[in-house]
Amino acid sequence: MDWEITIRAAALIAVLATAVVYGTDVFCAIVLRPALAAVDDRALVAVMGRVHRYGDRRMPAPGALGILATAAAVGAAVVSAHWAQAIAAATALVLLLVWIALYATVSAPINRRLTAAAETGDALPNGRALQHDWDRIIGLRAALQGLAVAALCAALIV
Repeated sequence: MDWEITIRAAALIAVLATAVVYGTDVFCAIVLRPALAAVDDRALVAVMGRVHRYGDRRMPAPGALGILATAAAVGAAVVSAHWAQAIAAATALVLLLVWIALYATVSAPINRRLTAAAETGDALPNGRALQHDWDRIIGLRAALQGLAVAALCAALIV
């Protein structure tokens, strides 16, 4: 088996899948967050509830693929003793796991509340506060994803 090709293929798949999530988080941080500051509370809840409805259904696929492909790159690099690639891919894996922990503990619960309110059309008196809590970690989430993409690219070039 050609381990070098296996490592690079897994890392390439990981870069492409992770880049989807990275791009989404960057868009949210630099475009969506300031745009939402200019809308009223009811519109914010309606729009973000719908965004999260679709995002939470569709974004797990590239996110999971990115994590699995990163883990595969780590495994293949370790088995074949390609230590530079193993370290780069393992760094990316740690960053992605920190990201998923932040998402699961902070973002996902907020997403569910906004989605529920949007689907029922109910007013959510604390909708702006919830969005503020979501916004406060989107920059960190984007940075973690960006660093993971960079680490995966390092795994491709070392």
